[in-house]
Formats: sequence, structure tokens, C-alpha cells
Amino acid sequence: MRRTILLLAAAALAFTPAAAQRLHYLDPQDVAEAQRDNAAMVQELGGAEGGPRATYVDFVGHRVAAYSGIASPAKELHFVTLNSAVENAFSVPGGYVYVTRQLMALMDDESELAFALGHEVGHVAANHAHIREQYAEQNTAGVFGQILGAIFGPGAADMIQARSALDILSFSREQEYEADTLGLRYMIQAGYDPAGAAEVLAALSRQSALQSRVEGRTNRRIPEWASTHPLSENRMERALSEAQATGRLGKGIRNRDTFLNEIEGLYVDDDPAQGVIEGANFTHPDLKIQFTVPQGYLMSNGADAVTISGSAGKAQFRQGPPNLDQAISFAYRLLTRDQFQIRYPAPQRLTINGMAAAITTARVNTDSGLIDASVAAYQWDPRRVYYFVMLAPGGYGVSPFQSMIRSLRRITPAEAAAIRPRVIHVETVRPGDTVQSLASRMAYRDFKLERFLSLNGLTANAALASGQKVKLIVYGMRRG
Repeated sequence: MRRTILLLAAAALAFTPAAAQRLHYLDPQDVAEAQRDNAAMVQELGGAEGGPRATYVDFVGHRVAAYSGIASPAKELHFVTLNSAVENAFSVPGGYVYVTRQLMALMDDESELAFALGHEVGHVAANHAHIREQYAEQNTAGVFGQILGAIFGPGAADMIQARSALDILSFSREQEYEADTLGLRYMIQAGYDPAGAAEVLAALSRQSALQSRVEGRTNRRIPEWASTHPLSENRMERALSEAQATGRLGKGIRNRDTFLNEIEGLYVDDDPAQGVIEGANFTHPDLKIQFTVPQGYLMSNGADAVTISGSAGKAQFRQGPPNLDQAISFAYRLLTRDQFQIRYPAPQRLTINGMAAAITTARVNTDSGLIDASVAAYQWDPRRVYYFVMLAPGGYGVSPFQSMIRSLRRITPAEAAAIRPRVIHVETVRPGDTVQSLASRMAYRDFKLERFLSLNGLTANAALASGQKVKLIVYGMRRG
């Protein structure tokens, strides 16, 4: 019954005239904080895209935000396109809305972008960040758990105390649903076809299922009550139902050709300037670095670190101070954010692939038991040290990561030159083209057909029409 009431209230909200809304004024402190933190946040997340594509995103964002009830949205809201290989969009209460190029690659037209941006504006207009902060203050984990969670992400909960669970999860789901409803309302009032809402959520759902197959994970649905955010399938069904209820489904702006023109040449997956993940290998062509993670482990590439996670532990790879001992000390301080000191044994000295190296392991008593926190540092050259910091259950030491520790090496100039970015290319279907022939051009070693179908929302037996536009991912040229 409660969910029915919420849905009815949301449907009513979708038709509230903009003039009747109560204006929402951004907190000046939030605005100042967002302005202060924006540059560092953008740097941490891969940098911001500029040029015509960023201008286009800003235009679409302000078009939907004009109906949000936020006072002076043209002045108070800022839309930033991130050079990130993660499908994501998020916002901060000070009026900054971020969308990644990777998420844009999944989209098929401007209405989908309008919904994604409108959803994030909805979080700002509904003051969700502050509501959640107030609630979360009552449900904190232990200090070490919070620190590891901040560094290694939510998956670190396998080794630390989980934050008190279902109440917070449910609370976040309601926020996501409300933001979906608000984003849908904004895009309709801005003249867009509300079908774009369900379609971008469907694209996310397809991508999630495909990624599970590529990574060899079972395609087992996580029940919604066990997820911080609602499942994309559930959000898609709900958005479609709400869009149908408006009577405007299939009506309004799509601007597909305009959108596809804007994403032509868009980087997909990793930017070589930040290093590239290919299967189990991480390679940085500019730094001439490569290492290989153990079988079954996954990597996530950030601006300053590569995060590695698997069933038996987690790790990060990053640069440290230019001395092995200083780098190890720095790694432990960073791990705890200087909240307390980890005592560790004298490092073992050895040579790995021609480099002087040092390895040590400290056993730490955390909120949920003992873990082994290890550091392996490498003297890359007289002025540079790289290191892995690794976490495993107590008693495991570095054993889950032995092969990775031994794999770090220098690559040759020829190997570096061979690394090229993947980019979006919009192809016009010609007579005789099939999904199979087009999929064969995808710049991947595996799952070519599945990737092509997911990217375009097609089925394997789809008949393509001459003149139809589809997206391919091909190898392109590096910037600069």
C-alpha cells in the first residue's frame, strides 16, 4: 500500500506546473564547497572534456533544469562531462552535475541524455544529499572500516564492518525513484519524449548483463533489497509505466542525429593517457608500465590509482615517494588517512624484473576481524617508486597477489606505440550489411556480436535497413 501511495504521489508530481513549484535555493555553503572541490574532483575522475561536446551537454542540462524549481538554474547549475571509463552520472548539492563519456556512449539520442541529467538535477532539487547525510550519521561503521571503504570502495565491506543495512538501502532506493520521477517530469516539460527515460535505463541493464558475461560472473540478479540503488530493470519498468501514464510516450524531441553527431569519436573504455585495462593486464603506454592481476580479479582505473579486487582480497597500485622505505610508510599512512599508525615488520629486500623492491605485511585488528595489510614497493628509477598496497584476510599475507607482485615490468616502445584508444564511430548501414558483419568490426577480442547488439539495443536476428545509423566501437587515434 505504501508503494502505491508513493507512485500515485509521484505521478501527480509529474504534472505540477513549473510556475506553481516552490523555488529551491541552493545553500551558499554548499555552493562554495562545490566550487572549491570541483577542480580536485574532476582531476580525480579523469579530467573534464571540453569543446563542442561539453557545450552540448551543458545546453541539454540547462534545458531540463529550467523546469526543476531551482532558483536561477542558468547561474547555479553547472554540467561537467568527465573523461571517465565508468558508466556514471552524479551530482553534488552545490549545483554541479557530472556525466561520464562512458555513460554517454551507451545512449542513443538526446532524450536519454536529458533524462540522465534531469535525474541528477532532481537529486539537487530534492535536497537528497543532506537528507541522506543526516540519516547516515546515525549508522556509522568503525573508523578503520570507514577508511578502507573510502579508499577501496563499497566492496571492501567483505573485510570490514558493513554499515547497518536494510534501512539505509531502502532509504536510498526511494531517493533514486523520486529522482527518476523528477527527471521524467523535467524532460517532458522541456519537450522531450519520455521514452528516453526507460531506454537509457534499459541500456544500463544490458551493459550490466554483458559485463557479467565478459568478466565470467554468473548473470545472477541481485535482489533489490540487497542493493544500494534500485536495479536498472526495476527502474526501467517503473519509468516506462510513468511515461505511459503521461499520455506523451512517443511524442516529443529525440534529436537522434544531433546526439550521434556529438558522440562521433568519443573515447570508450580507458584513455591511454591514463593507462589501459585489457583482460588481466594493466598497461600505461606513457609510463611504460605493465602488470597482470591474478585470474578472477578485476581492475578499475582511476586518475591516481588502479584498484584491484577479487574473492581473496583487494589492492591498489599507485606512485609513492621516491624512496622504498618512504613509499612503504606513505602507503600505510594513506591507508589509514593518518587516523592511526600501523606497525609493520622490516621489509624484505629483493629484485623483481631488474628493479630493487621491498615487501612487508602488517596484521591489523579491524572491526570485523584480522586482515593482512601488505605493501610491495619498486624502485622504478632514481626518482620514482611505484607500489601495491594489498588487503587480505588474516593469515593470507601476500599469497593471493604473488603473481601480480612478480609481474610488474617495463614495456618496450613498440608495445607502447601499439596501444590505441577505442572510440565511437557512427556507421550508416549499407545494402548487404548485417548485425554479424558490422559486429565483426568491433575493436574487441571477444564478445564482438554481444557488444554490438548491447550498444545498439538490437537482437541477433534484427534486420537492418539501408540508411539506418548504428554505433560501432573501433580503434581511433590518441589525442594530441
